[in-house]
Amino acid sequence: MKNTALTNTHISLGAKMVPFAGYNMPVQYEGINAEHATVRNGVGVFDVSHMGEFILKGEQALDLIQRVTSNDASKLYDGKVQYSCLPNEQGGIVDDLLVYRINELTYMLVVNASNIEKDWNWIQKFNTQGVEMHNISDKTSLLAIQGPKAVAALQPLTEIDLGSMEYYNFVKGTFAGIENVVISATGYTGAGGFELYFDNEHADVIWDAIFEAGKPFNIKPIGLGARDTLRLEMGFCLYGNDIDDSTSPIEAGLGWITKFSKVFTNSDKLLAQKEAGVSRKLIGFEMIDRGIPRHDYEIVNAEGDVIGKVTSGTQSPSLQKAIGMGYIDKAIAKEGAEIFISIRGTKIKARVVKFPFFK
Repeated sequence: MKNTALTNTHISLGAKMVPFAGYNMPVQYEGINAEHATVRNGVGVFDVSHMGEFILKGEQALDLIQRVTSNDASKLYDGKVQYSCLPNEQGGIVDDLLVYRINELTYMLVVNASNIEKDWNWIQKFNTQGVEMHNISDKTSLLAIQGPKAVAALQPLTEIDLGSMEYYNFVKGTFAGIENVVISATGYTGAGGFELYFDNEHADVIWDAIFEAGKPFNIKPIGLGARDTLRLEMGFCLYGNDIDDSTSPIEAGLGWITKFSKVFTNSDKLLAQKEAGVSRKLIGFEMIDRGIPRHDYEIVNAEGDVIGKVTSGTQSPSLQKAIGMGYIDKAIAKEGAEIFISIRGTKIKARVVKFPFFK
């Protein structure tokens, strides 16, 4: 089990620690619902240092990224972030990731914790032109400060004008007296805020500074449990649940990050799939009858025939109703369509709805 630079801090704050992607991580402090509300309405801090970071450098760095990712990284400029995925050769997804353009010859890729080694090996396989690759995951800390009060809480710690930073842009600068901090207007909650990347050695100083500056805004530490309910309310995919090696980006509603203006892994087959149409589609649904959908529960029609499977589900703290995501036959995947979730052998009524659940 790996620890982040802040593991002892979480333990001292009374966090419930669980194994996650090979790391000892805080799942909750005071409770998922309370932490969820803190982020939706105020500001909270997640330690997500288990995520992976790769630096790609050199004249051919962009070319390599273009060949292995689905989105068009040539549209990036210095300080711009892009959401993308790594398609595999069978039509599925190796991982989803963020691509940061630091400068014309230097990029940072941010990948899921459980896929660090898998992604590294996959990208290396296509690195035929000597792109310099550095896996900085183990020495990099990542904090996500999320919520509508994030700008006000963090602004005293930097001269960078946080309020004017556009979504999916970043700046490298001084934060809490520490140089070379990547301040990124990104997140996985839909509540606004920032993600900060910095060397492990500065973790305690930056954590303490954030909580001191955030005191007037009742800032709190938040665990991975609330991170999951927050992302699910937005309809954001979670790798290993909603997308994986067997789901195509077209099926998953990720056509918007799948650009056929270039050639990338399996792009010809994915283009054919887009043109021909897919047989199943990732949908959102809300429960009409009482019951909480869980990962791998079957989705059935009125006659009880299996038409799909739940990939994610929870009781939404913001909406006070049960919601979920899952793949079903495309012919049925219409907004307002009635479906049923099979819970312990009983058909529980649900309705197909548009993403995001929380608006």
